[in-house]
Amino acid sequence: MVQAKKIALYVVVVFVLYTIINSPDRAADLVGLGFEGISSAAQGVGEFMTELVN
Repeated sequence: MVQAKKIALYVVVVFVLYTIINSPDRAADLVGLGFEGISSAAQGVGEFMTELVN
């Protein structure tokens, strides 16, 4: 099972590197989209905690 996890991790890393090398503009868009999603999630958690305290 450990070997399968290592292989899956290597496949993901190779895919990410391949995407960055072949299409850096698209990769930058995806990273920006990911950070936007994380920011929205953090804002939602902050609003929830604020309402919970009130």
